[in-house]
Amino acid sequence: MLKEKRLERKLGKIQSGDYRPADFIIADAKDGDMALGCGVAGPELDKNGAPTGRMRPLQVYRDAMKNMVRDDQVDIMLTSLSSGEALASQGVFHNSAVTPAIRLNDGSDIWHWRGASYIAHPTVPFRSARLDRVKPLADLGLYALTFFNDLDQDRRSLDAYSQFRDEASAAGIRHFLEVFNPQFKVATGDQDFATYNNDAIARCLAGVSSHDRPVFLKVVYNGPKATEELASFDPGNLIVGILGGASSTTRDTLEMVQQAERYGARVALFGRKIFFAESAPDIVRTMRLVVEEEISSEDATKFYHDELKKKRIKSKKTLEEDLEITDPTLKMA
Repeated sequence: MLKEKRLERKLGKIQSGDYRPADFIIADAKDGDMALGCGVAGPELDKNGAPTGRMRPLQVYRDAMKNMVRDDQVDIMLTSLSSGEALASQGVFHNSAVTPAIRLNDGSDIWHWRGASYIAHPTVPFRSARLDRVKPLADLGLYALTFFNDLDQDRRSLDAYSQFRDEASAAGIRHFLEVFNPQFKVATGDQDFATYNNDAIARCLAGVSSHDRPVFLKVVYNGPKATEELASFDPGNLIVGILGGASSTTRDTLEMVQQAERYGARVALFGRKIFFAESAPDIVRTMRLVVEEEISSEDATKFYHDELKKKRIKSKKTLEEDLEITDPTLKMA
């Protein structure tokens, strides 16, 4: 008998208003090859921990996906289409409670490979993945867009998103919507960007039927006020999830999850914060601890370091360094 996908049960609880911390959804975002190219797995290190000047191969990244699915801590594994095919061919998701998901568009706001300067410009909508190739692997995927407060630019992005929704509905593929913050400052008059962005998200979905709406959102954690406003706007129909961003301290990772859940987010979709942790399974387990058992991010960071010591895994930072909150947004609470 095949295992039930945890995601469906958790979404049902959230949508019905019967959410409990154990229903918090965690996704491992391992679609970075669509952004970073050969650099996705990070630099190769010699036996002394010094960079060799080479990048690790894609197989390192895919092995991490397989290990995470087998560990059974995450609810969603997000990959590129090519990685999704590779994992499916190996039966990685067979009889697993983890839901596979595929990145369905790759606009220029994620073109972050070495030497690239695309992030200095507004996004150009673009899609690589064919939906008819996605469907045999997964019925869930990610679509991303960015608002720039530029009429022509934002209309192009919304037109592309509208066309995508039509095709996805016809193909029987659900999606969750990722909304980035621009990589450069955007003028929003006398309103801060988070307020502008919340309104843009809510407005862009107001005319979308329940048949075509995203299953949930993946947005930047823009602080308590912005998260609470968006999460409370239309609970059940507009489920808020947060993206992790760059790797930093363990305390940052755990504090972000804890704050986001406290202010109404019900999903965390982290990529580099999981992949570049000393122990990816342990950081995910610790993320669950801060949500489900309300352990402080400080105590959870200490717990994580204790786990590393037990497993004789060398930490990248001292405990003192790793206990720092370095993200300014996290200091707003």
